[in-house]
Amino acid sequence: MSPSLTYKESRQRRQNNLYSDLNNVEYSGQEDMDEDGREALLQDCELSAPQKSANYKAELGNILFLLFLYVLQGIPLGLAASIPLILQSKNVSYTDQAIFSFVFWPFSLKLFWAPLVDSLYIKKFGRRKSWLVPTQYILGLFMMYLAATVDNLLGGEHGPDMFALTATFFLFEFLAATQDIAVDGWALTMLSKENVGYASTCNSVGQTAGYFMGNVLFLALESADFCNKYLRITPQPKGLVTLPDFLFFWGVIFLVTTTFVAVLKKENKNEKASKEETQSVKEAYGLLLNIVRMPAVLKFCVLLLTAKIGFSAADAVTGLKLIERGVPKEHLALLAVPMVPLQILLPLIISKYTAGPKPLDIFLKAIPFRLLMGLEFAFLVWWTPRVSHETGFPLYYYLVILLSYALHQITLYSMFVAIMAFNAKVSDPLIGGTYMTLLNTVSNLGGNWPATMALGMVDHLTSKECVGAEGHSCIGHDAAELCVKSGGSCVTLVDGYYVESIVCVVIGFCWWFFFGQRLKKLQDEGQSSWKCRRRNYF
Repeated sequence: MSPSLTYKESRQRRQNNLYSDLNNVEYSGQEDMDEDGREALLQDCELSAPQKSANYKAELGNILFLLFLYVLQGIPLGLAASIPLILQSKNVSYTDQAIFSFVFWPFSLKLFWAPLVDSLYIKKFGRRKSWLVPTQYILGLFMMYLAATVDNLLGGEHGPDMFALTATFFLFEFLAATQDIAVDGWALTMLSKENVGYASTCNSVGQTAGYFMGNVLFLALESADFCNKYLRITPQPKGLVTLPDFLFFWGVIFLVTTTFVAVLKKENKNEKASKEETQSVKEAYGLLLNIVRMPAVLKFCVLLLTAKIGFSAADAVTGLKLIERGVPKEHLALLAVPMVPLQILLPLIISKYTAGPKPLDIFLKAIPFRLLMGLEFAFLVWWTPRVSHETGFPLYYYLVILLSYALHQITLYSMFVAIMAFNAKVSDPLIGGTYMTLLNTVSNLGGNWPATMALGMVDHLTSKECVGAEGHSCIGHDAAELCVKSGGSCVTLVDGYYVESIVCVVIGFCWWFFFGQRLKKLQDEGQSSWKCRRRNYF
Protein backbone atom coordinates (compact mmCIF):
# COMPACT_ATOMS: atom_id res chain seq x y z
CA MET A 1 0.00 0.00 0.00
CA SER A 2 2.77 2.78 -0.20
CA PRO A 3 7.49 2.41 -2.10
CA SER A 4 7.56 4.55 -0.57
CA LEU A 5 6.98 5.66 2.01
CA THR A 6 8.84 4.05 -1.06
CA TYR A 7 8.50 7.23 -1.28
CA LYS A 8 8.82 8.63 2.09
CA GLU A 9 11.73 6.99 3.76
CA SER A 10 13.62 5.88 0.74
CA ARG A 11 13.43 9.38 -0.60
CA GLN A 12 12.45 10.93 2.70
CA ARG A 13 9.38 12.16 0.90
CA ARG A 14 5.71 11.41 1.40
CA GLN A 15 4.34 8.69 -0.74
CA ASN A 16 0.85 9.70 -1.59
CA ASN A 17 -0.14 6.20 -2.56
CA LEU A 18 -1.94 3.60 -0.53
CA TYR A 19 -0.35 0.50 -1.91
CA SER A 20 3.02 2.16 -2.13
CA ASP A 21 3.11 3.14 1.54
CA LEU A 22 2.52 -0.43 2.63
CA ASN A 23 4.11 -1.95 -0.40
CA ASN A 24 7.23 -0.26 -1.01
CA VAL A 25 8.94 -1.23 1.04
CA GLU A 26 9.01 2.28 2.25
CA TYR A 27 11.01 2.55 -0.82
CA SER A 28 10.27 4.44 -3.26
CA GLY A 29 10.04 7.05 -2.82
CA GLN A 30 9.56 11.51 -0.75
CA GLU A 31 11.76 13.76 1.24
CA ASP A 32 10.92 17.41 1.26
CA MET A 33 14.48 18.08 0.25
CA ASP A 34 17.66 16.17 -0.12
CA GLU A 35 18.98 16.19 3.42
CA ASP A 36 21.93 18.45 2.81
CA GLY A 37 19.66 20.77 0.87
CA ARG A 38 17.09 20.77 3.63
CA GLU A 39 19.59 21.73 6.26
CA ALA A 40 20.96 24.55 4.15
CA LEU A 41 17.45 25.83 3.66
CA LEU A 42 16.76 25.68 7.37
CA GLN A 43 19.96 27.53 8.13
CA ASP A 44 19.13 30.18 5.56
CA CYS A 45 15.65 30.58 6.96
CA GLU A 46 16.99 30.90 10.48
CA LEU A 47 19.53 33.51 9.50
CA SER A 48 17.03 35.60 7.62
CA ALA A 49 14.13 35.20 10.04
CA PRO A 50 14.25 38.77 11.39
CA GLN A 51 14.12 40.18 7.88
CA LYS A 52 11.09 40.49 5.67
CA SER A 53 10.91 38.05 2.79
CA ALA A 54 11.78 39.46 -0.57
CA ASN A 55 9.02 39.78 -3.13
CA TYR A 56 8.66 36.31 -4.61
CA LYS A 57 7.13 37.79 -7.79
CA ALA A 58 10.55 39.01 -8.85
CA GLU A 59 11.71 35.39 -8.95
CA LEU A 60 8.43 33.78 -10.00
CA GLY A 61 10.04 32.47 -13.19
CA ASN A 62 12.75 30.63 -11.26
CA ILE A 63 10.19 29.27 -8.78
CA LEU A 64 8.00 27.89 -11.57
CA PHE A 65 11.04 26.48 -13.35
CA LEU A 66 12.17 24.73 -10.18
CA LEU A 67 8.65 23.42 -9.62
CA PHE A 68 8.64 21.94 -13.12
CA LEU A 69 11.99 20.22 -12.58
CA TYR A 70 10.60 18.57 -9.46
CA VAL A 71 7.48 17.46 -11.35
CA LEU A 72 9.75 15.76 -13.88
CA GLN A 73 11.62 14.20 -10.98
CA GLY A 74 8.46 12.55 -9.66
CA ILE A 75 7.49 10.87 -12.95
CA PRO A 76 10.14 8.09 -12.89
CA LEU A 77 9.41 7.44 -9.21
CA GLY A 78 5.71 7.03 -9.87
CA LEU A 79 6.21 4.83 -12.93
CA ALA A 80 8.60 2.50 -11.12
CA ALA A 81 6.20 2.20 -8.18
CA SER A 82 3.39 1.16 -10.53
CA ILE A 83 5.30 -1.85 -11.91
CA PRO A 84 4.89 -4.11 -8.82
CA LEU A 85 1.13 -3.60 -9.08
CA ILE A 86 1.17 -4.57 -12.76
CA LEU A 87 3.35 -7.58 -11.97
CA GLN A 88 0.97 -8.70 -9.23
CA SER A 89 -1.91 -8.68 -11.69
CA LYS A 90 0.19 -11.08 -13.79
CA ASN A 91 0.46 -13.46 -10.81
CA VAL A 92 4.24 -13.32 -10.47
CA SER A 93 5.78 -14.88 -7.38
CA TYR A 94 6.75 -12.89 -4.32
CA THR A 95 10.33 -13.96 -4.96
CA ASP A 96 10.11 -12.08 -8.25
CA GLN A 97 8.66 -9.09 -6.42
CA ALA A 98 11.64 -9.21 -4.06
CA ILE A 99 14.00 -9.11 -7.03
CA PHE A 100 12.23 -6.08 -8.46
CA SER A 101 12.30 -4.28 -5.10
CA PHE A 102 16.02 -3.58 -5.68
CA VAL A 103 14.83 -1.00 -8.23
CA PHE A 104 13.97 1.35 -5.36
CA TRP A 105 17.39 1.25 -3.72
CA PRO A 106 19.18 4.00 -5.74
CA PHE A 107 17.42 6.83 -3.92
CA SER A 108 18.63 5.34 -0.65
CA LEU A 109 22.17 4.87 -1.93
CA LYS A 110 22.71 8.14 -3.78
CA LEU A 111 25.00 9.35 -0.99
CA PHE A 112 27.71 7.13 -2.47
CA TRP A 113 27.90 9.01 -5.77
CA ALA A 114 26.52 12.41 -4.70
CA PRO A 115 30.07 13.70 -3.97
CA LEU A 116 30.96 13.02 -7.62
CA VAL A 117 27.98 15.04 -8.83
CA ASP A 118 28.90 17.85 -6.45
CA SER A 119 32.62 17.95 -7.18
CA LEU A 120 33.04 17.23 -10.90
CA TYR A 121 31.55 19.64 -13.44
CA ILE A 122 32.26 21.89 -16.42
CA LYS A 123 32.59 25.39 -15.05
CA LYS A 124 31.65 27.22 -18.26
CA PHE A 125 28.49 25.18 -18.72
CA GLY A 126 27.40 25.35 -15.11
CA ARG A 127 27.92 23.29 -11.98
CA ARG A 128 24.41 21.81 -11.90
CA LYS A 129 23.68 21.87 -15.62
CA SER A 130 26.78 19.74 -16.20
CA TRP A 131 24.87 16.86 -14.64
CA LEU A 132 21.23 17.86 -15.04
CA VAL A 133 21.22 18.29 -18.82
CA PRO A 134 22.94 15.01 -19.83
CA THR A 135 21.05 13.06 -17.17
CA GLN A 136 17.66 14.33 -18.34
CA TYR A 137 18.57 13.69 -21.97
CA ILE A 138 19.48 10.12 -21.10
CA LEU A 139 16.27 9.77 -19.07
CA GLY A 140 14.21 10.95 -22.06
CA LEU A 141 15.92 8.55 -24.44
CA PHE A 142 15.66 5.79 -21.87
CA MET A 143 11.90 6.32 -21.58
CA MET A 144 11.54 6.08 -25.36
CA TYR A 145 13.60 2.89 -25.32
CA LEU A 146 11.41 1.49 -22.53
CA ALA A 147 8.29 2.37 -24.53
CA ALA A 148 9.48 0.00 -27.25
CA THR A 149 10.61 -2.82 -24.96
CA VAL A 150 8.57 -2.73 -21.74
CA ASP A 151 5.75 -4.95 -23.06
CA ASN A 152 8.26 -7.69 -23.86
CA LEU A 153 9.89 -7.30 -20.46
CA LEU A 154 6.53 -7.53 -18.69
CA GLY A 155 4.94 -10.27 -20.75
CA GLY A 156 7.20 -12.53 -22.75
CA GLU A 157 6.31 -16.10 -23.73
CA HIS A 158 7.31 -17.38 -20.30
CA GLY A 159 6.07 -14.42 -18.28
CA PRO A 160 7.99 -11.32 -17.17
CA ASP A 161 11.76 -11.37 -17.57
CA MET A 162 12.42 -10.33 -13.98
CA PHE A 163 16.20 -9.91 -14.12
CA ALA A 164 16.10 -7.84 -17.31
CA LEU A 165 13.13 -5.84 -16.00
CA THR A 166 14.85 -5.17 -12.68
CA ALA A 167 18.16 -4.20 -14.29
CA THR A 168 16.39 -1.84 -16.70
CA PHE A 169 14.34 -0.06 -14.07
CA PHE A 170 17.26 0.01 -11.64
CA LEU A 171 19.20 2.04 -14.21
CA PHE A 172 16.08 4.15 -14.73
CA GLU A 173 15.90 4.98 -11.01
CA PHE A 174 19.67 5.50 -10.82
CA LEU A 175 19.36 8.22 -13.46
CA ALA A 176 16.39 9.75 -11.63
CA ALA A 177 18.36 9.80 -8.35
CA THR A 178 21.28 11.52 -10.11
CA GLN A 179 18.91 14.12 -11.53
CA ASP A 180 17.56 14.60 -8.02
CA ILE A 181 21.03 15.37 -6.65
CA ALA A 182 21.62 17.99 -9.33
CA VAL A 183 18.21 19.65 -8.93
CA ASP A 184 18.42 19.78 -5.14
CA GLY A 185 21.86 21.37 -5.39
CA TRP A 186 20.73 23.91 -7.97
CA ALA A 187 17.67 24.80 -5.85
CA LEU A 188 19.95 26.32 -3.21
CA THR A 189 21.51 28.85 -5.60
CA MET A 190 18.70 29.43 -8.10
CA LEU A 191 16.73 31.61 -5.68
CA SER A 192 17.86 34.53 -3.55
CA LYS A 193 18.59 33.98 0.10
CA GLU A 194 15.30 35.59 1.11
CA ASN A 195 13.27 33.32 -1.18
CA VAL A 196 15.23 30.09 -0.91
CA GLY A 197 12.55 28.68 1.38
CA TYR A 198 10.30 28.34 -1.66
CA ALA A 199 12.65 25.65 -2.94
CA SER A 200 11.37 23.24 -0.31
CA THR A 201 7.79 24.00 -1.33
CA CYS A 202 8.63 23.40 -4.98
CA ASN A 203 10.25 20.12 -4.03
CA SER A 204 7.30 18.86 -2.02
CA VAL A 205 4.54 20.04 -4.37
CA GLY A 206 6.36 19.28 -7.61
CA GLN A 207 7.49 15.80 -6.79
CA THR A 208 4.14 14.90 -5.26
CA ALA A 209 2.42 16.03 -8.46
CA GLY A 210 4.89 14.12 -10.64
CA TYR A 211 4.56 10.98 -8.57
CA PHE A 212 0.77 11.27 -8.68
CA MET A 213 0.76 11.54 -12.48
CA GLY A 214 3.28 8.74 -12.96
CA ASN A 215 1.53 6.39 -10.58
CA VAL A 216 -2.05 7.09 -9.51
CA LEU A 217 -3.18 8.85 -12.69
CA PHE A 218 -1.41 6.36 -14.96
CA LEU A 219 -2.88 3.31 -13.18
CA ALA A 220 -6.37 4.80 -13.41
CA LEU A 221 -6.11 5.67 -17.12
CA GLU A 222 -4.43 2.34 -17.90
CA SER A 223 -7.28 0.39 -16.31
CA ALA A 224 -9.99 -0.66 -18.77
CA ASP A 225 -12.48 -1.18 -15.92
CA PHE A 226 -11.93 2.29 -14.50
CA CYS A 227 -12.11 4.01 -17.90
CA ASN A 228 -15.22 2.06 -18.97
CA LYS A 229 -16.97 2.83 -15.68
CA TYR A 230 -16.12 6.51 -15.28
CA LEU A 231 -14.72 7.95 -18.52
CA ARG A 232 -16.39 6.16 -21.46
CA ILE A 233 -19.83 5.67 -22.85
CA THR A 234 -18.90 2.67 -25.01
CA PRO A 235 -16.78 0.05 -23.19
CA GLN A 236 -13.38 -0.84 -24.68
CA PRO A 237 -11.02 -3.74 -23.88
CA LYS A 238 -8.15 -1.39 -22.96
CA GLY A 239 -7.69 1.78 -20.95
CA LEU A 240 -7.20 5.24 -22.41
CA VAL A 241 -3.40 4.92 -22.26
CA THR A 242 -0.89 2.09 -22.23
CA LEU A 243 2.45 1.95 -20.45
CA PRO A 244 4.42 2.33 -23.73
CA ASP A 245 2.31 5.37 -24.70
CA PHE A 246 2.85 6.97 -21.30
CA LEU A 247 6.59 6.33 -21.37
CA PHE A 248 6.98 7.68 -24.92
CA PHE A 249 5.00 10.85 -24.10
CA TRP A 250 7.14 11.68 -21.06
CA GLY A 251 10.31 10.75 -22.94
CA VAL A 252 9.48 13.45 -25.49
CA ILE A 253 8.69 15.93 -22.70
CA PHE A 254 12.08 15.25 -21.08
CA LEU A 255 13.97 15.75 -24.36
CA VAL A 256 12.17 18.96 -25.36
CA THR A 257 12.33 20.65 -21.96
CA THR A 258 15.96 19.67 -21.40
CA THR A 259 16.88 21.32 -24.70
CA PHE A 260 15.29 24.56 -23.49
CA VAL A 261 17.18 24.26 -20.19
CA ALA A 262 20.50 23.69 -21.96
CA VAL A 263 20.06 26.62 -24.34
CA LEU A 264 18.09 29.23 -22.43
CA LYS A 265 18.61 28.72 -18.69
CA LYS A 266 21.76 30.12 -17.14
CA GLU A 267 23.01 29.38 -13.65
CA ASN A 268 23.05 32.35 -11.31
CA LYS A 269 26.38 34.10 -10.87
CA ASN A 270 25.37 35.65 -7.58
CA GLU A 271 27.51 35.89 -4.51
CA LYS A 272 26.08 32.78 -2.92
CA ALA A 273 26.77 30.63 -5.94
CA SER A 274 30.32 31.89 -6.30
CA LYS A 275 31.06 31.11 -2.67
CA GLU A 276 29.56 27.63 -2.80
CA GLU A 277 32.21 25.34 -1.40
CA THR A 278 33.55 22.65 -3.69
CA GLN A 279 35.11 19.69 -1.93
CA SER A 280 37.41 17.33 -3.74
CA VAL A 281 36.13 13.82 -4.28
CA LYS A 282 38.73 12.44 -1.87
CA GLU A 283 37.79 14.97 0.81
CA ALA A 284 34.07 14.24 0.45
CA TYR A 285 34.45 10.48 0.80
CA GLY A 286 37.02 10.87 3.56
CA LEU A 287 34.58 13.00 5.49
CA LEU A 288 31.98 10.23 5.33
CA LEU A 289 34.51 7.73 6.61
CA ASN A 290 35.43 9.97 9.53
CA ILE A 291 31.77 10.28 10.56
CA VAL A 292 31.16 6.53 10.44
CA ARG A 293 34.23 5.88 12.60
CA MET A 294 32.71 7.69 15.60
CA PRO A 295 31.42 5.17 18.21
CA ALA A 296 28.08 6.94 18.79
CA VAL A 297 27.37 7.16 15.07
CA LEU A 298 28.34 3.53 14.51
CA LYS A 299 25.99 2.31 17.27
CA PHE A 300 23.21 4.53 15.99
CA CYS A 301 23.63 3.20 12.44
CA VAL A 302 23.39 -0.41 13.66
CA LEU A 303 20.15 0.41 15.48
CA LEU A 304 18.74 2.21 12.43
CA LEU A 305 19.54 -0.75 10.19
CA THR A 306 17.54 -3.12 12.40
CA ALA A 307 14.71 -0.96 13.78
CA LYS A 308 12.27 -1.57 10.91
CA ILE A 309 12.44 -5.36 10.63
CA GLY A 310 9.18 -5.66 12.53
CA PHE A 311 7.28 -3.56 9.97
CA SER A 312 8.60 -5.25 6.83
CA ALA A 313 5.78 -7.76 6.23
CA ALA A 314 3.05 -5.16 6.69
CA ASP A 315 4.75 -2.49 4.60
CA ALA A 316 6.16 -4.63 1.80
CA VAL A 317 3.56 -7.35 1.25
CA THR A 318 0.13 -6.15 2.36
CA GLY A 319 -0.71 -4.12 -0.73
CA LEU A 320 0.27 -6.96 -3.05
CA LYS A 321 -1.79 -9.40 -1.00
CA LEU A 322 -4.85 -7.17 -1.33
CA ILE A 323 -4.46 -7.17 -5.10
CA GLU A 324 -4.01 -10.94 -5.03
CA ARG A 325 -7.32 -11.12 -3.13
CA GLY A 326 -9.05 -9.22 -5.91
CA VAL A 327 -8.89 -5.54 -4.94
CA PRO A 328 -8.38 -3.48 -8.15
CA LYS A 329 -5.00 -1.78 -8.13
CA GLU A 330 -6.44 1.46 -9.51
CA HIS A 331 -8.92 1.63 -6.61
CA LEU A 332 -6.10 1.31 -4.11
CA ALA A 333 -4.23 4.04 -5.94
CA LEU A 334 -7.16 6.44 -5.85
CA LEU A 335 -7.55 5.98 -2.10
CA ALA A 336 -4.34 8.00 -1.84
CA VAL A 337 -6.18 11.19 -2.80
CA PRO A 338 -8.06 11.73 0.49
CA MET A 339 -4.81 11.00 2.34
CA VAL A 340 -3.01 14.05 0.96
CA PRO A 341 -4.36 16.56 3.54
CA LEU A 342 -3.45 14.18 6.36
CA GLN A 343 0.06 13.71 5.01
CA ILE A 344 0.52 17.48 4.85
CA LEU A 345 -0.77 18.12 8.36
CA LEU A 346 0.90 15.23 10.19
CA PRO A 347 4.50 16.52 10.03
CA LEU A 348 3.35 19.93 11.23
CA ILE A 349 1.52 18.47 14.21
CA ILE A 350 4.14 15.87 15.15
CA SER A 351 7.03 18.34 14.89
CA LYS A 352 5.65 20.17 17.95
CA TYR A 353 6.41 17.08 20.04
CA THR A 354 9.80 16.28 18.47
CA ALA A 355 11.24 19.79 18.74
CA GLY A 356 12.46 19.25 22.29
CA PRO A 357 15.70 17.69 23.56
CA LYS A 358 14.42 14.08 23.27
CA PRO A 359 12.77 13.53 19.88
CA LEU A 360 13.42 9.77 19.93
CA ASP A 361 10.88 9.39 22.74
CA ILE A 362 8.17 9.82 20.09
CA PHE A 363 9.97 7.32 17.85
CA LEU A 364 9.95 4.66 20.57
CA LYS A 365 6.35 5.36 21.61
CA ALA A 366 5.12 4.90 18.02
CA ILE A 367 6.82 1.51 17.52
CA PRO A 368 4.32 -0.74 19.40
CA PHE A 369 1.33 0.91 17.70
CA ARG A 370 2.90 0.48 14.26
CA LEU A 371 3.68 -3.16 15.05
CA LEU A 372 0.06 -3.78 16.05
CA MET A 373 -1.01 -2.24 12.75
CA GLY A 374 0.84 -5.13 11.10
CA LEU A 375 -1.53 -7.58 12.74
CA GLU A 376 -4.48 -5.40 11.74
CA PHE A 377 -3.31 -5.47 8.12
CA ALA A 378 -3.02 -9.26 8.25
CA PHE A 379 -6.63 -9.41 9.47
CA LEU A 380 -7.64 -7.05 6.65
CA VAL A 381 -6.07 -9.38 4.05
CA TRP A 382 -7.85 -12.38 5.62
CA TRP A 383 -11.16 -10.48 5.64
CA THR A 384 -10.93 -9.24 2.02
CA PRO A 385 -12.21 -12.34 0.14
CA ARG A 386 -15.06 -12.67 2.63
CA VAL A 387 -16.61 -9.33 1.62
CA SER A 388 -15.95 -9.63 -2.11
CA HIS A 389 -18.95 -9.76 -4.45
CA GLU A 390 -19.35 -10.24 -8.17
CA THR A 391 -19.92 -6.51 -8.51
CA GLY A 392 -16.80 -5.66 -6.48
CA PHE A 393 -16.24 -4.57 -2.93
CA PRO A 394 -18.74 -2.62 -0.83
CA LEU A 395 -18.15 0.98 0.16
CA TYR A 396 -17.64 0.15 3.82
CA TYR A 397 -14.71 -2.11 2.88
CA TYR A 398 -12.85 0.79 1.26
CA LEU A 399 -13.66 2.99 4.26
CA VAL A 400 -12.04 0.39 6.54
CA ILE A 401 -8.93 0.36 4.31
CA LEU A 402 -8.83 4.15 4.36
CA LEU A 403 -9.11 4.30 8.14
CA SER A 404 -6.44 1.60 8.54
CA TYR A 405 -4.12 3.47 6.22
CA ALA A 406 -4.70 6.74 8.10
CA LEU A 407 -3.78 5.11 11.42
CA HIS A 408 -0.71 3.55 9.81
CA GLN A 409 0.34 6.95 8.48
CA ILE A 410 0.15 8.50 11.95
CA THR A 411 2.57 5.92 13.37
CA LEU A 412 4.82 6.06 10.32
CA TYR A 413 5.08 9.85 10.29
CA SER A 414 5.65 9.94 14.04
CA MET A 415 8.73 7.76 13.59
CA PHE A 416 9.89 9.58 10.47
CA VAL A 417 9.64 13.11 11.90
CA ALA A 418 11.25 11.98 15.16
CA ILE A 419 14.25 10.39 13.47
CA MET A 420 14.70 13.41 11.19
CA ALA A 421 14.57 15.73 14.20
CA PHE A 422 17.19 13.68 16.02
CA ASN A 423 19.45 13.55 12.97
CA ALA A 424 19.28 17.34 12.71
CA LYS A 425 19.95 17.68 16.45
CA VAL A 426 23.14 15.60 16.52
CA SER A 427 24.61 16.55 13.14
CA ASP A 428 27.79 18.56 13.44
CA PRO A 429 26.97 22.05 12.05
CA LEU A 430 30.35 22.28 10.32
CA ILE A 431 29.53 19.27 8.14
CA GLY A 432 25.79 19.07 8.72
CA GLY A 433 24.75 18.35 5.13
CA THR A 434 27.01 15.34 4.76
CA TYR A 435 26.27 14.19 8.29
CA MET A 436 22.48 14.26 7.88
CA THR A 437 22.64 12.65 4.46
CA LEU A 438 24.63 9.75 5.90
CA LEU A 439 22.24 9.19 8.81
CA ASN A 440 19.17 9.39 6.59
CA THR A 441 20.73 7.04 4.05
CA VAL A 442 21.30 4.47 6.78
CA SER A 443 17.73 4.95 7.97
CA ASN A 444 16.47 4.36 4.42
CA LEU A 445 18.54 1.22 4.03
CA GLY A 446 17.10 0.03 7.34
CA GLY A 447 13.71 0.01 5.63
CA ASN A 448 14.79 -1.31 2.23
CA TRP A 449 16.64 -4.49 3.09
CA PRO A 450 13.96 -5.93 5.44
CA ALA A 451 11.31 -5.18 2.81
CA THR A 452 13.25 -7.06 0.14
CA MET A 453 13.73 -9.96 2.55
CA ALA A 454 10.04 -9.96 3.46
CA LEU A 455 9.00 -10.20 -0.17
CA GLY A 456 11.52 -12.97 -0.83
CA MET A 457 10.43 -15.09 2.13
CA VAL A 458 6.67 -15.20 1.47
CA ASP A 459 6.84 -18.03 -1.07
CA HIS A 460 9.25 -20.05 1.09
CA LEU A 461 6.94 -19.83 4.09
CA THR A 462 3.83 -20.72 2.08
CA SER A 463 2.63 -24.32 1.99
CA LYS A 464 0.42 -25.58 -0.87
CA GLU A 465 -0.80 -28.97 -2.06
CA CYS A 466 -2.08 -30.18 -5.42
CA VAL A 467 -5.69 -31.30 -5.20
CA GLY A 468 -7.26 -33.32 -8.01
CA ALA A 469 -4.06 -34.60 -9.62
CA GLU A 470 -2.25 -37.35 -7.76
CA GLY A 471 1.51 -37.46 -7.81
CA HIS A 472 1.87 -33.72 -8.32
CA SER A 473 2.88 -30.95 -5.96
CA CYS A 474 2.75 -27.18 -5.92
CA ILE A 475 6.30 -26.57 -4.74
CA GLY A 476 7.69 -24.07 -7.18
CA HIS A 477 6.14 -22.25 -10.14
CA ASP A 478 6.78 -25.03 -12.68
CA ALA A 479 5.31 -27.72 -10.41
CA ALA A 480 2.22 -25.59 -9.81
CA GLU A 481 1.70 -25.13 -13.56
CA LEU A 482 2.07 -28.88 -14.11
CA CYS A 483 -0.53 -29.52 -11.40
CA VAL A 484 -3.03 -27.23 -13.14
CA LYS A 485 -2.31 -28.74 -16.58
CA SER A 486 -2.96 -32.19 -15.12
CA GLY A 487 -6.45 -31.15 -14.04
CA GLY A 488 -5.64 -30.30 -10.45
CA SER A 489 -5.52 -27.09 -8.47
CA CYS A 490 -3.13 -25.69 -5.91
CA VAL A 491 -4.71 -25.18 -2.51
CA THR A 492 -2.94 -23.03 0.07
CA LEU A 493 -2.54 -24.76 3.40
CA VAL A 494 -0.45 -22.08 5.09
CA ASP A 495 -0.06 -18.56 3.70
CA GLY A 496 3.48 -17.37 4.32
CA TYR A 497 2.25 -13.80 4.65
CA TYR A 498 0.43 -14.59 7.90
CA VAL A 499 3.43 -16.49 9.26
CA GLU A 500 5.70 -13.63 8.33
CA SER A 501 3.38 -11.04 9.86
CA ILE A 502 3.43 -12.78 13.23
CA VAL A 503 7.20 -13.39 13.14
CA CYS A 504 7.90 -9.76 12.22
CA VAL A 505 5.71 -8.43 15.02
CA VAL A 506 7.45 -10.69 17.55
CA ILE A 507 10.88 -9.56 16.30
CA GLY A 508 9.71 -5.95 16.39
CA PHE A 509 8.57 -6.12 20.00
CA CYS A 510 11.82 -7.86 20.98
CA TRP A 511 13.81 -5.06 19.33
CA TRP A 512 11.66 -2.45 21.08
CA PHE A 513 12.12 -4.12 24.45
CA PHE A 514 15.86 -4.91 24.28
CA PHE A 515 17.26 -2.17 22.04
CA GLY A 516 14.88 0.69 22.73
CA GLN A 517 16.77 1.55 25.91
CA ARG A 518 20.06 1.61 24.00
CA LEU A 519 18.55 4.12 21.61
CA LYS A 520 17.50 6.25 24.58
CA LYS A 521 21.02 6.13 26.00
CA LEU A 522 22.43 7.37 22.69
CA GLN A 523 19.91 10.21 22.81
CA ASP A 524 21.16 11.19 26.27
CA GLU A 525 24.82 11.36 25.22
CA GLY A 526 26.38 14.80 25.07
CA GLN A 527 26.90 16.71 21.87
CA SER A 528 30.63 16.01 22.04
CA SER A 529 29.95 12.34 21.25
CA TRP A 530 28.56 13.34 17.86
CA LYS A 531 31.18 15.90 16.82
CA CYS A 532 33.50 14.86 14.03
CA ARG A 533 37.17 15.74 14.28
CA ARG A 534 38.75 16.51 10.96
CA ARG A 535 41.78 14.35 10.34
CA ASN A 536 43.55 12.46 7.61
CA TYR A 537 40.89 10.80 5.52
CA PHE A 538 42.76 7.67 4.55
